[in-house]
Amino acid sequence: MQNICNDLGIRVGTPVDVHEVMELAMEATAENAFIEPSPHRLLQDIWPALNLDRGIIGLIGSGNRPLEGLVLLRLGKMWYSDQDVIEEKAIFIYPEYRNAKGGRARRLVEFSKRVADAMQLPLIIGVLSNHRTEAKVRLYERQFGPSAGAFFLYNAKTRSEEHTSELQ
Repeated sequence: MQNICNDLGIRVGTPVDVHEVMELAMEATAENAFIEPSPHRLLQDIWPALNLDRGIIGLIGSGNRPLEGLVLLRLGKMWYSDQDVIEEKAIFIYPEYRNAKGGRARRLVEFSKRVADAMQLPLIIGVLSNHRTEAKVRLYERQFGPSAGAFFLYNAKTRSEEHTSELQ
């Protein structure tokens, strides 16, 4: 898998990255979750992916540089089929890197597409957010074409940057 992302400046996460990935995942849920996150549940998706067990994590940042962003991909099944699909669980860029040059979100989406191509499996990727939703949708439409549906929430809203400090 490593050779599918070398030119993107993305590396595949390994178990050594678990603490930084968990920090980034908690930051992502603080910003965008619509129900209370569970570190234990996050680790149940993150740890296998860091071990390439029915998942993979693409990371931006390496060596002595802190992580800037990640994409978490897991193999799963639709409720109506026994066939595997690749489910994007999260794409997250730390806020301080979102407007910097380098197109981090686009590169993580491209990484996801390459994983799907290499595995010859469908990729399900979406936007579940009430914050900067239009910009995220435009990015995905440029990468994938027209959407295949939409998410709606009842009795809930995803968190926004204003709510991030409440969870820390």
